[in-house]
Order: sequence, then C-alpha cells, then structure tokens
Amino acid sequence: MLMEAWKLWWVWLVFAALLGLAEMLLPGFVLLGFAIGALAMAAVVATGLFGTSFALTVLVYAVASVGAWWWLNRVFPRDRGNVRIWDRDINDN
Repeated sequence: MLMEAWKLWWVWLVFAALLGLAEMLLPGFVLLGFAIGALAMAAVVATGLFGTSFALTVLVYAVASVGAWWWLNRVFPRDRGNVRIWDRDINDN
C-alpha cells in the first residue's frame, strides 16, 4: 500500500505542505521550488494525466521542481555583490 501512495493526489499535497513548512523553518531559498513541484504534481495526479508509471511521475516531478526553482531565481534574484562596509563604530565619539 505504501508503494502506491505516489498515485494519490493528497499525498503530493501533504508533501508540498511539508516542504513549504521546511522552507519557512530552515534558512535558505532551496525547498520552495520542490514544494511548488509537488503542488504541480498534486494537480497532475488529481487530473489523472498519468497512468501507473512511477518513473514518468518522478521525471515530471523533477522537471517541475527544477523549473520552479529556476523561475523563482529569475523572479527573485539575490544581490550578491552588494556588501555593506562599515567605516565607523556606533560607540566611537
């Protein structure tokens, strides 16, 4: 029964919620793309677009996750070269 859990849409939805929660609790900006990929898989599995192919389901999840992660990095870029240098201390008079 556990091996057939990937065919249920609500399992993917719970997985997306757990990844979203882990993204909020852990530092970084990594797990949100995987959560969006799991959310997309919940929608795909709920519509019944795939049959019983586990390999195809995992491949679509991987492509959706990497695509979501790439899109998030394009929409919300990080400022890597913007380092603030302090010239004086607050305690200097």
